[in-house]
Amino acid sequence: MKLNINGKNYETSAEPSDMLVWVIRDELGLTGTKFGCGIGFCGSCTVHVNGQPTRACITPVQAVQNARIRTIEGLKTAENLHPVQEAFLEHQVLQCGWCMSGQMMQAAALIDANPRITDQELLDGMAGNACRCGSYVRIREAVLDAARKARGDRS
Repeated sequence: MKLNINGKNYETSAEPSDMLVWVIRDELGLTGTKFGCGIGFCGSCTVHVNGQPTRACITPVQAVQNARIRTIEGLKTAENLHPVQEAFLEHQVLQCGWCMSGQMMQAAALIDANPRITDQELLDGMAGNACRCGSYVRIREAVLDAARKARGDRS
């Protein structure tokens, strides 16, 4: 199987039915993508497939062979963190950290699609990502701040 992850082509020995999360983590060593529930509920395994947030724990690699896949490791550019990554650090969102890569990937997809995201759009768009530590208030503040940064509003 051939996969394009973070702009790099990989040849993998994965079976077509292997879940993307295990190929990303175990075979390719990109451990920023976390395994949480295994049923697509918690969102800790969220990656982007052709720009869309996708649960890697329920996505077989055969479904993404010709897609552009982006993991948390590919969210930043060579020069800069993504505005979501900056804001999560500035707002000290991280606690245990298990859900954070999925939270950031979900938030980045929302902001990349619409940097003028409203509070309700943010709440609706992030609703499928669970945080056991209960950092939801800081996550919300960080995502709104990241949206401001993404649209160039530094105030």
